[in-house]
Amino acid sequence: MKQISNYKAWAFCIAMLLTTTWLSAQTDTSIPKLIQKNGRYTLLVDNKPFFVLGGQCGNSSNWAYMLPNVWNVMKEMHANTLEIPVYWEQLEPQEGKFDFSQVQSVLNQARQNNMRLIFLWFATWKNGSNHYMPEWMKTDSKKYPNVVGKNGQEVDSPSPHCEEAMKADAKAFARFMGYLKEADTQHTVIMVQVENEPGTWGSVRDYSKKAQKLFEGSIPQEILTPTVCKELNVPKNAKGSWKEVFGERADEYFHAWYVARYINYVAKAGKEIYPLPLYINVALRDPLTNPTADHYESGGATDNVISIWKAAAPDIDFVAPDIYLRDDKAVLKVLELYARPDNALMVPETIGSPRFLYHTIAKGIGFSPFGVDQRRNFSPDMQRQSPLSAEYEILKPMAHLLAEWSAEDRIHPVIEPSDHSEQYVSLGSWKAIIKFGNTRGGQTVAAEKRPANGKAMIIQLGENEFIGIGTNCRFTFEPIGKKQGKAWQYLKVQEGFYDENGDFKMLRILNGDQTDWGGPQVGDAPSILHFTLTTR
Repeated sequence: MKQISNYKAWAFCIAMLLTTTWLSAQTDTSIPKLIQKNGRYTLLVDNKPFFVLGGQCGNSSNWAYMLPNVWNVMKEMHANTLEIPVYWEQLEPQEGKFDFSQVQSVLNQARQNNMRLIFLWFATWKNGSNHYMPEWMKTDSKKYPNVVGKNGQEVDSPSPHCEEAMKADAKAFARFMGYLKEADTQHTVIMVQVENEPGTWGSVRDYSKKAQKLFEGSIPQEILTPTVCKELNVPKNAKGSWKEVFGERADEYFHAWYVARYINYVAKAGKEIYPLPLYINVALRDPLTNPTADHYESGGATDNVISIWKAAAPDIDFVAPDIYLRDDKAVLKVLELYARPDNALMVPETIGSPRFLYHTIAKGIGFSPFGVDQRRNFSPDMQRQSPLSAEYEILKPMAHLLAEWSAEDRIHPVIEPSDHSEQYVSLGSWKAIIKFGNTRGGQTVAAEKRPANGKAMIIQLGENEFIGIGTNCRFTFEPIGKKQGKAWQYLKVQEGFYDENGDFKMLRILNGDQTDWGGPQVGDAPSILHFTLTTR
């Protein structure tokens, strides 16, 4: 009897342990966070890898009348995350009096539509201006001054040296983050963008008396981190004024430092209350020509001052490029420059094309076109599905796998170049060959005058096992290394999809004409192919 009683007690304890574990898994209270391993980043949501297949609504779309269309478009896109602004002027219409009703409405509707959120804090800066500051600040220019230009003119951009504005912004942001902490225990909100494209157009920096005094004084020693010294070619023990230390780029570096310090003060106030991942977005400069700061928005985290931003704003988790560049080389360079060991890559704004989606998946944590509710090609009334919607539809169920594979450096993307030449990817014992256009038997049938819109990504699952995803391309392989020169064949090629559990489901096995003439080909609609290869 004693043995039976002990057994029952033991069984009861095990049952309770399993129940507790199951309940814990169902009610995971871990807030979203970024983790880094070997210089690669993963966003965790509910403690699971998550890739943002996003869409950003228009700047003026967070109002009750506009939201139904936003949700319709997001569902038509098959997106998993909406980026949506929060307006400081609406949140704090009178100093110290806050209205979170619209924030709560968006939270409620996002949950109803099974959508995650990234809130965009439109406050001191929006496109370099202060247009989302509350009216009680806009009408008091003496207390909340703008930048003064080199010739004494007022510039339509807030001064980063205004402590009163900085403290007001930080106070409001802290209240906002505190509200999210209480109202969003289920983590509908996965990240927050602090400000929007901060910096200044029309002046490289603030030339006010206050700013000039700081500029002529000694540089703060905390700017001289090892990364800053290395990237800006500055001695570790450098001393002197900004001009003496940084030369002809001093004005821009000075402005970047103080814009970043201001925003870090705001971010820190919110993060101390609710430590969600925080980032800022960037209006880019040309990454290939090193232009001077009077040709782009000075003060933002452009590629040449990322190290300054990292030193000045440690509470900003990453800086994210808004990509509207059209040149392939420039876009690829931007992705390279912002995917750093000290910076997670995310594209929070871009055009509606999926051309560089695979490159972002391979290196980053998220991708989001801008103004999706204002673009005709995302309209739910369109009879034909937009290219990006078709991509999101097949990728959404496997988004967590994409995040895992990206962190493990398993994803290898290519795009069709302007000359339509085939592209190669080395995969251990194999080389993938991706050809574009109308090919048969390994040869291009016609030299068509057509846009270079093909793309692909190869995901290596094992030594001889791969996933191929793409549009307007053909996949084939050949053995390399120790297997080079050996005869080979497709052991199996499966066309399929990933279900909601992330499991691959076969639609059909491709063989015969579908594989014999230069490898399987995919057209305008993206397809997922599972390859198993062998040598003979």
